[in-house]
Amino acid sequence: MSEPSDSRNGRAARQRRGIYLLPNLLTTTALFFGFYAMVAAINNAFQSAAIGVLIAMVMDGLDGRVARLTNTQSAFGMQYDSIADMVSFGVAPALVMYQWALADLATWGPVWGKLGWLGAFIYAACAGLRLARFNTQFGVVDKRYFQGLPSPSAAAVVAGMVWAGNRLDMGGVGVGLPALVLTVLAGILMVSNVRYYSFKEIDFRYRVPFIAMVLLVLVLAVTSVHPPLVLFLVALVYMGSGPVLTVVQRRRRRNRAVAERSPLEK
Repeated sequence: MSEPSDSRNGRAARQRRGIYLLPNLLTTTALFFGFYAMVAAINNAFQSAAIGVLIAMVMDGLDGRVARLTNTQSAFGMQYDSIADMVSFGVAPALVMYQWALADLATWGPVWGKLGWLGAFIYAACAGLRLARFNTQFGVVDKRYFQGLPSPSAAAVVAGMVWAGNRLDMGGVGVGLPALVLTVLAGILMVSNVRYYSFKEIDFRYRVPFIAMVLLVLVLAVTSVHPPLVLFLVALVYMGSGPVLTVVQRRRRRNRAVAERSPLEK
């Protein structure tokens, strides 16, 4: 009677050793475009490099959703996704920004040259730290908010600046200092305790007012005027929304605490 049970256990063990194809294929696609962005930046194809990072963002957003919809989540997929994110949203944006503007800071002197590559390194290191913290806190923190700027959003700011600047014929040492400040700031915000709205509560299965579709059409029309600049500004606004949200929430908590005090305490 033990043989059928042993056979079932053996098949279950073989199934556990396998990996799910679809979500990991999407993660691999994100990793591919992150690597492509680095190769394009080395060849001074900065528009292609920035678009590569943005496509990696789309793939990264799809792999987790597909895994949840198809019930194919796994520990392997989570770890693989984190490694791919480090390449696509940590190393790739840092290298793209360095090639586009930060490397040219060396024309101001050796100290500025070091600041250029150190700024890119700070961004990449902060992305790694942010991903490690996210993995250790997974399932513990409030899902409505991110603790620190998400690495894909930070990558969107960096890649968006490169794409918009390249389309506006900007780059090199002329934008080196703003690029350095933005890159370091994005890195610091990734490892900060600043809260960012995650938008995970939005459910697209329900109906929305008709005006929502009208607004969507207007957004698409505005975006079509200059997609790189609009996308960069949207990413920049989201990066700035975290500090504003954190200050507002802390002020509300402080006002609530004051209101709840007893008359004697006041």
